[in-house]
Amino acid sequence: MYRKLWPELLKWKNMPSDKRKPLLLHGARQVGKTHLLRTLGQDTFEQTVYINFETDLQITELFASDITPEKLIRSIELVTGKKITPDETLLIFDEIQASERALTSLKYFCEMAPEYHVAAAGSLLGITIRREHYSFPVGKVQSLYLYPLDFEEFLLACNEADLATEIRKHVQSLEPLNPAVHQKALELYRTYLLTGGMPEVVKSYIESESFHDVPSIQQEILDNYTADMAKYATPDEAVKITACYRSLPAQLAKENHKFQYRVVQHGGRAATYAAAIDWLITAGVVLPCTKVNTGQIPLRAFADASSFKLYHADTGLLIQQAGIPREVILQDMPNIYTGAVTENYVAQALCANGYDLFYWTSGQTAEIDFLLQRGIDIIPIEVKKSTKVRSKSLEVYCKRNPVNRAIRFSARNFGEADGLLSLPLYSVFAVEPAREL
Repeated sequence: MYRKLWPELLKWKNMPSDKRKPLLLHGARQVGKTHLLRTLGQDTFEQTVYINFETDLQITELFASDITPEKLIRSIELVTGKKITPDETLLIFDEIQASERALTSLKYFCEMAPEYHVAAAGSLLGITIRREHYSFPVGKVQSLYLYPLDFEEFLLACNEADLATEIRKHVQSLEPLNPAVHQKALELYRTYLLTGGMPEVVKSYIESESFHDVPSIQQEILDNYTADMAKYATPDEAVKITACYRSLPAQLAKENHKFQYRVVQHGGRAATYAAAIDWLITAGVVLPCTKVNTGQIPLRAFADASSFKLYHADTGLLIQQAGIPREVILQDMPNIYTGAVTENYVAQALCANGYDLFYWTSGQTAEIDFLLQRGIDIIPIEVKKSTKVRSKSLEVYCKRNPVNRAIRFSARNFGEADGLLSLPLYSVFAVEPAREL
């Protein structure tokens, strides 16, 4: 499957050795980090030497003492039987969070042996590097983040590259898409809501042309996430982390999607669960969206850390966790929860495009789902699950804040009126910081 991070990997591969640092690929578990690095090695290097620090215990022991690159390279060659040659070999350190010394060694590869291509990946790097005994190689690695497949990557995996290109064109022109093509894109979008962007799930759906195995694969991923919570946290912390994570469907089912501790447990308070929420965010399994008090730049300066929403990192996992019947999504049935799924999808797409997530509310009178900061402009975004788009929230917001342009994502076709851009839900992937609207 093509991943949009691929050009960044090629750019790293082709950097002069005096400018290249070891690569550190972040991302939640099972988003495709290992496969992407293995593909890089297979397609662009003479050979790949792969080390998994959770399973290759013999090699892990090599990092217990001397971690200078010269010593490590010779030892790894002896154990693997492979010659590691600069510019010809990709050395992959997978699940590097399982070895403190391996993580530290990246510093020395940067300083003492930049001629080697070393790429590391970890599922819970954000958690492990915060432990006091870890020495993170600050400034000595190039960090990239991999998210689940977005809708454009899903289209490419489904051999719908022409449709993805057409959607991008219409985001620029705002001319309505052919009605038949528009309906096809909406159907694929609803399919994507169900599969989500986990590569194994998407692969299963495409190969079988069926949802038959999708729920079981998604449940296995959810179970693995829960297992990680027990493995990388103390027993007391794990109970709280799991409780917060399992409350996501109930949090998003409320009319007000603001995260409420009492939904986790009756009488719950921030003092009890704040650390657990921070763990989930750092692990990359949830996406935070923070309230701002005004639509002015910079948004971060006006963020209210005490008021926030938490979205699932993957819509398919959310639907599985919530137990929403497949027919509700595919047939676009009236359901109170589909609005939450739609909003989660938009949050996921915007986050993958590099946006920080913020929202605005005016008490009980109005709420703007998302605010985007693009240069000196703040763009309010409203999300509607269907073609019914009547709402007063944008009107209230625009009266209180300067607005040059606003966006409404819905099931409607492309269009524009009085600075309000009407964009179909399937086009969120094309709203990128570097692209003008």
